[in-house]
Amino acid sequence: MIPPYKLAKLSRSQRLRKAAKVFGEAEHRFAAAGQLGTKEAEYLGEILDLLAADGEFLPAAAAALKSVRQSFTPPCTEGKEIRRSLNTVYHLLLAETGRYQADWDFIEAPGILDPSKRHPFPGMQVYLEDIRSPFNVGSMFRAAESFGAAKVWISPLCADPRHKRAERTAMGCVDILPWERLTGDPFADPGKAAGQQSDYSAISFLAGPFFALETGGTPLKDFTFPPQGILIAGSEELGVSPGALAAADASLGRVTIPTYGAKGSLNVSVAFGIVLQAWAAGLLSQTV
Repeated sequence: MIPPYKLAKLSRSQRLRKAAKVFGEAEHRFAAAGQLGTKEAEYLGEILDLLAADGEFLPAAAAALKSVRQSFTPPCTEGKEIRRSLNTVYHLLLAETGRYQADWDFIEAPGILDPSKRHPFPGMQVYLEDIRSPFNVGSMFRAAESFGAAKVWISPLCADPRHKRAERTAMGCVDILPWERLTGDPFADPGKAAGQQSDYSAISFLAGPFFALETGGTPLKDFTFPPQGILIAGSEELGVSPGALAAADASLGRVTIPTYGAKGSLNVSVAFGIVLQAWAAGLLSQTV
């Protein structure tokens, strides 16, 4: 650990970067152990005192740094307030240096998801067609698991759910949610896709029925969600492919989320989560 007096001699940008690293590493240790050592708490408090004398933080940031100082005064070396204080200082320092963490880099509590706690809807399946971003794939796996999907199918060109960013964003859902990558475009080359051997054969995939998350369809509140079907979510840039749209239009149709802003569209993982929640709510209402 760099001594506070040496930290004080660095340029401001170097000092903030070094301090951010110190608090980030401390949060990782705290997340694993659940407490700080007395000496480490005192050390972090000294660094906060040094930062408080900076004078260049915006008022809100300066007030936040001051408010967490008590957390690092022994014997206060454990508890949720310590973790929150470490996290607050770390992210304030990152922001001050113009750096921000991606969602997949956030520190999460350790642990493995328990598959026995899953209560999926047997008829709810989804197809991720050419989703290019590992972040979006991971986020969509998390939404699919949370809202009770029984199975995720992915296209041959979809980003790998085992990519480190996808796994980090999925928070363990890739491990407990059944999924399968098709070997060919099922809507362009059904024979090739049907040759895939798996627990859910590709033949069952081709049986559908299908509906697509796409513009120009039935508004979300008016769409009738099926007790059994496959929701198709398409590429971030191009949307659902023409072949998949044709299959959906010939089956259950399209569901559209009305928007009211200037942009007029949503990130695919956000839209996917909204539709899955509506589907799950509809299935639950049918069982009451």
